[in-house]
Amino acid sequence: MIIDIYSRYVVNWCVAPAETGQLAADFIDAAYRDQGVAKGELALHADRGSAMTSKPVSQLLVDLGVARSHSRPHVSNDNPYSEAQFKTLKYCPAFPDRFGSIADARAF
Repeated sequence: MIIDIYSRYVVNWCVAPAETGQLAADFIDAAYRDQGVAKGELALHADRGSAMTSKPVSQLLVDLGVARSHSRPHVSNDNPYSEAQFKTLKYCPAFPDRFGSIADARAF
């Protein structure tokens, strides 16, 4: 999920069977282009997961002129904005205990 920290607007989201550097790069690139962001206007805060520190993501962010910040190592609550957003979603009465498939998760 990409969230604008000022408005709390979810800019883009994705549910996938696995997280990869290329998937993350494509996801970020799509959000960047869909929102019409000019080069050098954006800062992206991410965890230190393998996808977000991968070569495809790093190179994309350099190409787009995106400033990067990463959380401290081994910290699970590194981004309070996205953590709060997920907590709100999980406490929604309609949120299921389990999803039957990725398609079900995407539909929800």
